[in-house]
Amino acid sequence: MKKLPQHLSQLVHQSGILPELAERAELLLYLDRTVKGMLSGPVSTQLTVANFRQNILVIETTTAVWAARLNFQKAQLLQQLQSEALPMLTAIEVKVNPTLISRDTKPNPPHRQISETTASHLSDLAETAGGTLGQKLKRLAALASRKGSETTD
Repeated sequence: MKKLPQHLSQLVHQSGILPELAERAELLLYLDRTVKGMLSGPVSTQLTVANFRQNILVIETTTAVWAARLNFQKAQLLQQLQSEALPMLTAIEVKVNPTLISRDTKPNPPHRQISETTASHLSDLAETAGGTLGQKLKRLAALASRKGSETTD
């Protein structure tokens, strides 16, 4: 007889280290939302709660400027977190993590370039096609000769 598959939530909350990891991840997500809700303005988009260990909350920011701004607000944030969410919290540590910047930005699309061989084939095809299609193929072939500057037909 085949054993029916278990739901993922049942597996996560059974035994072993997986339930501890799931609980820790949920705690960090909760703390991240709470801290971002307590801070106003653009600073909340420039940080993430990285860890909570030995009653110390570790917050990472994208640049030293945001870290300095958070350090100015640290005492008030600590007091607010102790009274509303984490009474056992003893300190807040702010660290700079420049890799957070890459999470928010989208990568630039690759620069498309036509090879000389492709341009030659397009030019030959433009000669046989003629008309408006031929003109468009010639313009497309001309892209191969562009090296960062505009050319005209």
